[in-house]
Amino acid sequence: MKILVIGGTVFVGRHIVESAIENGHNVTLFNRGKTNADLFPEANKIVGDRESDLSVLREQDWDAVIDVCGYLPRIVRRSAEALKDVCRQYIFVSTGSVYKDKSKPGITEESELEVPQNMEAERMTDEAYGELKAGCEQVVQNIYSDRALIVRPGLVIGPEDPTDRFTYWPVRVAAGGKVLAPGKPERQIQFIDARDLADWVCLLIKHRTNGIFNAIGPGYVLTMSRLLDACKVCSQSDAEFVWVADDFLEQRKVDAWVDLPLWIPANSELSGFLSRDNSKAIAAGLKFRSIETTISDTLQWWNSTHKHPKELRTGLSMEREAELLLQLTP
Repeated sequence: MKILVIGGTVFVGRHIVESAIENGHNVTLFNRGKTNADLFPEANKIVGDRESDLSVLREQDWDAVIDVCGYLPRIVRRSAEALKDVCRQYIFVSTGSVYKDKSKPGITEESELEVPQNMEAERMTDEAYGELKAGCEQVVQNIYSDRALIVRPGLVIGPEDPTDRFTYWPVRVAAGGKVLAPGKPERQIQFIDARDLADWVCLLIKHRTNGIFNAIGPGYVLTMSRLLDACKVCSQSDAEFVWVADDFLEQRKVDAWVDLPLWIPANSELSGFLSRDNSKAIAAGLKFRSIETTISDTLQWWNSTHKHPKELRTGLSMEREAELLLQLTP
């Protein structure tokens, strides 16, 4: 198939392109050519951006267009409209943040969405992230109707992740010693390996599957303690987990999700974000590699490109973690 990828050189897009090429597709990348431009010499490349003249994209017919970097409705509208007559399927990679009520578990694809306040917004902000992505979805669905595939991941993890939001845990546990573990050990968490997401998107393209899907895993209830134990086994570290209550962390202004990735305090407005219903995606062929594989591969990638946990972009510094653990001591 002829596939056009908008973006395609950073993390999720990079893994999608790798999977598409491995599956024998004819892949063309459309981006500014500024990030990882040397990747994928076997792919076709068109340099440009969505605010420029897009007529070059209409010179070919595309079996599928994959939009992995759409954040503003007005920008997504440009590519979606430009390609509507030469594209059989438009895939938009969205986010689980589009849901209005993220406090309850079991969020399905039919749950109510955020309402975008400004479809012509000029820039993305953290506060408007969910509603603007919801606006992007509206644009794609309005233009493509039953030719649209909307994929809603949650936390995407694995090698090449530029955020370190998951990487923090394997790297920190590998460093050993007393590790601050937030909240209750049995609380549920969810994420998806970027490579599983990529392979599944390619599968949906192959079968021309459209619709809306919660692209999140795994296929069972994963707990935080299960994840940390797996990190310890994979790294063969001497880590000792010290479980710390939500209220202790909140009282000390520890920032959920940022200071401690995958931690969302109980009974917060985001309590259901890590327990969405993924049964529809699984029925459509979404499969997950083991968390041990993801942890080991993430560690291998990290160790080959970094030197010290202090280089992590996300998570508690070891000094701050030590201070908090010391305050637990009677």
